[in-house]
Amino acid sequence: MTPFGEKVRALRTNKGVNQAQMATALDVSAAYLSALEHGRRGMPSWAMIQKIIQYFGLIWDEAEELHALAQQSKPKVTIDTTGLDPRATQVANRLALRIARLQGTELDLLLDILEQN
Repeated sequence: MTPFGEKVRALRTNKGVNQAQMATALDVSAAYLSALEHGRRGMPSWAMIQKIIQYFGLIWDEAEELHALAQQSKPKVTIDTTGLDPRATQVANRLALRIARLQGTELDLLLDILEQN
């Protein structure tokens, strides 16, 4: 699941609607909405994000948060380290090998480190 998918699911649950109801309202398939929530689809388009914002009646900070989460929810990421310090390539490769085994506290620590820079 992606951060965007997690947020959409929480919003949908709080509103008390299922995927099929929300999909109908957004004029998309329930399969697409499920894939979006579970991170099996890439980042949604700007237009789709706007539809979701309108559907939930999000304003200001909540709408900005959803946009930011969408930007951070690309399930297939490519990291180009061409021309960077060789250690950047080493970090990218080690992360790719270990990401599936990292646990909550380790992920939080990495996020904290990355947010500082």
